Amino acid sequence: MKNAERIQGLEGPDESSIPTLPKRFMGLRAAIVTNNSRVKSFATELGVTPLELDDFFGQQSLNELSLSRLLLLLGFKEGKILEVSGFDLLFIHVGLSGKEGAQDVEALGTKQIKLVNELTGSILQRAQPGTDILSRLHFSLVVSYGALSDGEDRNSTSLLSQQSVNDNLSLLIPRQSYSTRGANFAPDIRNYSPMLIAQWQEAVTRKDTAISFSFKEFKERGANLAIPAERFLHEVAFKLWKAPKYGA
Repeated sequence: MKNAERIQGLEGPDESSIPTLPKRFMGLRAAIVTNNSRVKSFATELGVTPLELDDFFGQQSLNELSLSRLLLLLGFKEGKILEVSGFDLLFIHVGLSGKEGAQDVEALGTKQIKLVNELTGSILQRAQPGTDILSRLHFSLVVSYGALSDGEDRNSTSLLSQQSVNDNLSLLIPRQSYSTRGANFAPDIRNYSPMLIAQWQEAVTRKDTAISFSFKEFKERGANLAIPAERFLHEVAFKLWKAPKYGA
């Protein structure tokens, strides 16, 4: 949100020092489904088409029609792949719109969790073996835990244990790509993570044994450790053949 507020002070998209997604990633066509006006404004500055969440998910609930409409935006119809699609990448932002009262937040949060679970399960159900969608669909799920306050323990949201940092044997292990810039160590990379990401793409992404979204589960059973948040879009663009590979 801070980046969105900062960008709103610019004269216009042409004056922004931040390149749009189409410019960064070989003409990538992206849309975002959200109710948050700030997110819509920020997305527009980045060349992402904003769409209204309520137009797809009435009462924060999922049905077959809404799912079919979402998949149609990506060029999937009735299990088949269309020759033309509206977008290459679709973001679905399930979060607060900024208009809720304090008494509404908890109830809305329960609905949002239910919607995310239903959406994830329904998409994976559509991409069954033997379907055309299976070979063409990339799915990323990002769960944000928000910013840490000054009094919170950063180790509770870190995918790197203190033991691995202090262990002398760690000097023999190559650094992860996220901790370097070129051939140099990046000193300003934080090791605690405010977001968890799971990705799924048939025959492409690594498989692990994590069964829930928690830092403990990801640390013990996850396939990877971490990447900077700023590189997440690059990683997705690579899987869509819109960017070169990042890291090892």
